[in-house]
Amino acid sequence: MHRSPRVLASVVFLSGFLLVSACSSNSSSTQSPAQTTAPQQDDMRDMRYCEVLLVSLATGQPVATVYNTYPLNLCPADKWTALDPKAIAAQYGATVAMLNGPRHWMINHVEKVGEPSLEKADFGGIEMYKQATVPIGSLLDQSKPYSVYPVSRSVIFTWLAGTEIFELTGPDGARYIMQSFSQQKDQSLTLATLPTLRSKLALPTGWIFSSRILTNDFQLVTVKNPAQVMQDDLGNSYSMIPSTPEN
Repeated sequence: MHRSPRVLASVVFLSGFLLVSACSSNSSSTQSPAQTTAPQQDDMRDMRYCEVLLVSLATGQPVATVYNTYPLNLCPADKWTALDPKAIAAQYGATVAMLNGPRHWMINHVEKVGEPSLEKADFGGIEMYKQATVPIGSLLDQSKPYSVYPVSRSVIFTWLAGTEIFELTGPDGARYIMQSFSQQKDQSLTLATLPTLRSKLALPTGWIFSSRILTNDFQLVTVKNPAQVMQDDLGNSYSMIPSTPEN
């Protein structure tokens, strides 16, 4: 059990992109302040979601079971802030429960290749789907911002023409497109403030933050090969744009 502090630190970092390993093909639109149920429309950009991660150390190999609100609801703020991680862990027999969110999608559409999980759980009145059970022990030494990790997720993300996208470019020229932004570390972060995000980031030497408007639809396909995912120092999640697209 002496490994648990490092495990918890890794879980906090990794939870931002564990969702995309198993998200469903349904989609929803942006959140209005009074909404709690995800509206059934096509565009999910800026849609709010939250996650609960149940971490078990019982076998010696830390495993996180990931639940998230997409596409069931928009993670109502009053219920989310009332959640008690210790009570959730006790209820589900987990070593620890971690809360990840709120987060907002930056994509317009997602298509899950394969059957989505339909197992539900209720956390303080917030329904969530079980989306993944992920061993995390092998990632403990790599859980830091601007570090890239493979994630098997079998999805197709789509950003529509006319959408403003935000990218990081590494020193090696690799480009990473933002797939979701987080309000955990900076509650003032919104879709409207993202163009000024560069001033808030502590970018490592050689890294560049930029934005542009898409002139054509852009699809990021990670079906045959794992996605290469990372987070910046505010917890916003990015996927690498492959130099050779999947066929």
